[in-house]
Amino acid sequence: MAVKNTSAEQEFLTQIEKHKGILFKISKMYMDDAEDQKDLFQEITYQAWKSLHNFRGESQFSTWVYRIALNTAIIFLKKGKRKLTVSSDQIENFTILNEESNSEKEENLSKMYAAINQLNNIDKALIFYYLENFSGKEIAEEMGITEVNVRVKLNRAKTKLKELLNQN
Repeated sequence: MAVKNTSAEQEFLTQIEKHKGILFKISKMYMDDAEDQKDLFQEITYQAWKSLHNFRGESQFSTWVYRIALNTAIIFLKKGKRKLTVSSDQIENFTILNEESNSEKEENLSKMYAAINQLNNIDKALIFYYLENFSGKEIAEEMGITEVNVRVKLNRAKTKLKELLNQN
């Protein structure tokens, strides 16, 4: 027997489809194994669905679902459901040049995600927001800290990320 989707369910699925790229990006930032990434993506989607009744439209859906995604990723790790297995020899200099082949870009991107996986949860969130072009003010609002604190923590996170990428 087929079940018809309500308009709320359909809108939710449309929004998840629209933002799935960013949800996959968060999953990849927090999990290095492809299966773990899929599990985290499913958990994020499930938590968003469970919390949909709390979405009041005071912010954009994307902002709301990003917050759920980051919180779910952090909780997912804290509960010990998945462990990161990144070796230091996976990380080398990370640069993407226009003339690189797709496989080289993919390899460098994998190295960047491996380095990001070595950051603590707060630094991962900061790097995520930075990569998504959030302003310092927006990051501060999302994380509940001052803009000055965002700048300091973000600079430290970027420095740590560079160090990880430059290790041999």
